[in-house]
Amino acid sequence: MKIQFNRNIFKIYCALFIIGTSVLACSGNKEEQTEKATPTNENEVTLTDIQIKNAGISTGNIEVKEVNSVLKLNGKIDVPPRNIISITVPLGGYVKAYNLLPGSKVTRGQVLATVEDQQYIQMQQDYLMNKAKLGFAAKEKERQQMLNAGKASSDKSLQLAESEYSSIKIALSAMGEKLKLIGIDPNKLTEQNITRQISVRSPINGYVTKVNSNIGSFVSPSDVLFELVNPSNIHLSLVVFEKDLSKIFIGQKGIAYSNNDPSKKYNTKIELINTSLGEDRSVEVHSHFINADKTLIPGMYMNAEIILNDASAKTLPENSIVSFEGKPYVFIEKAKNTYVMTPVEIGESDNGFIPVYTDLGNQKIVIKGAYSILMQLKNIVEEE
Repeated sequence: MKIQFNRNIFKIYCALFIIGTSVLACSGNKEEQTEKATPTNENEVTLTDIQIKNAGISTGNIEVKEVNSVLKLNGKIDVPPRNIISITVPLGGYVKAYNLLPGSKVTRGQVLATVEDQQYIQMQQDYLMNKAKLGFAAKEKERQQMLNAGKASSDKSLQLAESEYSSIKIALSAMGEKLKLIGIDPNKLTEQNITRQISVRSPINGYVTKVNSNIGSFVSPSDVLFELVNPSNIHLSLVVFEKDLSKIFIGQKGIAYSNNDPSKKYNTKIELINTSLGEDRSVEVHSHFINADKTLIPGMYMNAEIILNDASAKTLPENSIVSFEGKPYVFIEKAKNTYVMTPVEIGESDNGFIPVYTDLGNQKIVIKGAYSILMQLKNIVEEE
C-alpha cells in the first residue's frame, strides 16, 4: 500500500506541473501578442525631466524675419572670344624650332616659333628685283616725259613708260604687304639679309593653352600652331535653368568659390544674360570677378551663390534643424516631454536663421537641444 500511495502522489504532481506550464505559456503568448499589437511611432520620443534639463532643451515659435536668400549655381571660368588667339602661319612652312608648353607665359612680341620655307626666299627675291625695276621704270618715265615735252617722242611711248612704272609700283607694294604678313620688314630688306626663316610672334600678353605642332612638321595656313589666352578679362560662366531665370538680373551680386578652397571667396557681379535656351532648358550667364587674382585660371570649375532680393520669411534658428538620412527635420512638442520628429522644407541659412517653407502653424518647436533629442530617438529605435 505504501508504494501505491507514493505513485499516486507522483501522478498528481506531474499533472499539476503540466497544467501550470500550459498556463504560463498561454500567459506569455498573450503578453507577447499584446506587445506586438501595441503600435509604436519611431519618430516620437518621450524624455524625463532630468534628460530635458541635462540636454538644455527649450522650445519656441517660428519667427518672421527679413532674410537674404541665395541661388546656388555651378559654372566655370571663361574668357571672351576676343581674348583667345589662334596662332597660324599665313603662308605655311616647316616648323624649325619652338620651346613652349601648355601653361607657358608669353609676352607681346615674343618669338613663339621659327618656320622656314623656300617660298620666303622667292618672295624676298621678287621684292628686291621689282624694287630695282621700279627705279629703272621711274627714270624711263622721266626720260619719256622730257622727250615728249620736246616733241622728240610720241604720246604712246610716254603712256607705255608711265604704265610700266605704275604696274611695277603696284606689284612692289603688294609684295611688301606679303612680306609684312610673314614678319619681314620690306624697308629693311636688302640683298645681304635675305632669309629662309621667319619668326612667329605673340600678339598678346598671356598664356599658351594648346600646342598643336612639333619640330619638322609642315603647317599649312589653316593649321593652328598654338592657342593663346589673355586672362586679363576673365569671367565666370554660370548655368541657370529656366525655372530660376526670373530670379536673375544684370548687376546682381554674388560670391564664387572653388571646391579646392571653399573658404576663399570672390565677389562677382552679373554682366550678361544669354537670351537663348539650350536643349537642357538652361541659359548661360556671365558674371564678372570684382576681386580676381592670378589663381583663377580659364577652365576652372567654380560654385557660385547669387544673392536674391531681401524677403520676409518664416524662420527658425539653425540649431532647430537636424539632418537625418540626408533630410532636414524639426522636433515639435506634442505633449509635455514628448516630441515628434517632423520633416520640413528649408532654404539657405542667413545670419544664423533658416527659412522654413513647411507650414508648422503655431506649434512649439525645439530651438535648443534638437540634436540631443535626435540621438535619444535613434537609441530608442535601435533598441526596439
